Amino acid sequence: MITKQVDSKGRVTLGAEFAGSLVIVDDSEPDAVVIRKAVAIPEREAWLYRNPEALAAVRRGLEQARNGEFSGNPPDLEADAN
Repeated sequence: MITKQVDSKGRVTLGAEFAGSLVIVDDSEPDAVVIRKAVAIPEREAWLYRNPEALAAVRRGLEQARNGEFSGNPPDLEADAN
């Protein structure tokens, strides 16, 4: 835990580890402020994280790709080029 001085405009510097980060500032308590690093997900992509089956399928596919496990019938790139 560290002590910081709030400046005349109500600002506090957080340090280099927070530079460029998105944060959530929870000021719901009258005598406490909690700051947490966050990640934003674009709204049009959020559906995936709300759908456990779809997310599991994507993660499974990524794992298979990492392991070099591809479909038995790869696409015919020459035929698709025509």
